[in-house]
Amino acid sequence: MTVSVASMIEVRPGVRSGKPCFVGTRITVYDVLEYLAAGMTAEAIVGDFPELTVEHVRAAIEFAALREKRLASA
Repeated sequence: MTVSVASMIEVRPGVRSGKPCFVGTRITVYDVLEYLAAGMTAEAIVGDFPELTVEHVRAAIEFAALREKRLASA
């Protein structure tokens, strides 16, 4: 079952300077994308952040792709 990005990511004023975070955490989408860019696997990220799942990592990638698509069409 695929979970929607919107249900996994939120922006809360005052939390991590309003950056998109995973619901119920202070872990930003940017944090996860940065770890992926550095070569970490989804499983390694989940190992470091047990409150996340591989689905969260996939949601971060999808979130970035959707944002890029919006920027490219603007």
